[in-house]
Amino acid sequence: MAKKMLLINATLATMDGPSAYGLVRHGAIVMEGNQIAWAGPSSDLPADFRTQEPVDLEGRLVTPALIDCHTHVVHGGNRAKEFEMRLEGASYEEVARAGGGIVSTVSATRTASEANLLAGALNRVDAMIAEGVSTIEIKSGYGLDIENELKMLRAARAVATKRPVRVKTSYLGAHAVPPEYKGRADAYIDDVCIPGLVAAHAEGLVDAVDGFCEGIAFSPEQIARVFDKAKALGIPVKLHAEQLSNLGGAKLAADYGALSADHLEYANEQDAQAMAEAGTVAVILPGAFYTLRETAAPPIDAFRENGVAMAVATDCNPGSSPMSSLLLAMNMACTLFRMTPEEALAGVTRNAARALGLNDAGMIKPGLRADLAIWDIEHPAELAYRIGFNPLWKRIFGGKL
Repeated sequence: MAKKMLLINATLATMDGPSAYGLVRHGAIVMEGNQIAWAGPSSDLPADFRTQEPVDLEGRLVTPALIDCHTHVVHGGNRAKEFEMRLEGASYEEVARAGGGIVSTVSATRTASEANLLAGALNRVDAMIAEGVSTIEIKSGYGLDIENELKMLRAARAVATKRPVRVKTSYLGAHAVPPEYKGRADAYIDDVCIPGLVAAHAEGLVDAVDGFCEGIAFSPEQIARVFDKAKALGIPVKLHAEQLSNLGGAKLAADYGALSADHLEYANEQDAQAMAEAGTVAVILPGAFYTLRETAAPPIDAFRENGVAMAVATDCNPGSSPMSSLLLAMNMACTLFRMTPEEALAGVTRNAARALGLNDAGMIKPGLRADLAIWDIEHPAELAYRIGFNPLWKRIFGGKL
């Protein structure tokens, strides 16, 4: 029989139900094994659960554990020098065209061993876990040859064997054109990206397929070829879209029924409508907007008006968003883009789960995983309100405190 745990004297932000935050005052949660068996007001606690020795949370707030649905935490090196270049006036595109940007991280990643990539990733993952994160999406995309893309995905999978965290991997072979294929993007797609996807899928390393649809990366037509292969293999897709310009990536993502389209600074009303019809989540990434000092903000109002679910993530990467704090991403989403604190929390719980195709996480609800965060605060708005402050008291992962 699975072990039960009873939590009492808590405020629950279930992220489910008609009230704001799905808030339940004087709440209780029963966990059985790695699942939530019951949650609601303590006064409604069924008699057969009252025999458990309770854990008194002394009025603390409980939310679903946080989900970071867009990261690049596996990578070699750093790009602090490029940070200086941008401060001196160089644009992200100018840095990339000068041989910096993604390509510079490719060089560092190719020379790093799988063990070194894992060790570096664990440092960043530890910071995320310390803020109540239970699930992390990790992309490849800095190897850009078959051997090194596989190496990255293996390191990403290994994270979940070294830490109490759930990992979902995305194959991002269509991230950039490596130096050896400069000016030959179509050949790279044919020779490396698609065969690499097939190899990674055969090794069981791929949960989703991603791409970078941008002038400095790949056209919608090139991404569509990768997505066609993903579809043939039965793998869901997602896309970096409309970050630096509008090339039609959001509509492409919607046309393929993508789990998510991410960044979206240059998306428009028509993109929002297409994403709403497809059920594609908008993943908002304020860290990159902040770091690159962008001025075009994603169309939050259009997403709201069209009923597009909005997730929030760190985009943790060495170049455009060297940030590992999901709490900070929540604050940035509110201050930079005028999302509400409730939208921000939904963005790192319920909607982040949707962006990863997960139906067993992101809410406090019977039958879902018992992944919870317990905070030393009174109201969930405090999570997005404070800057540089971590109020996590305890984290529960798979029913274990």
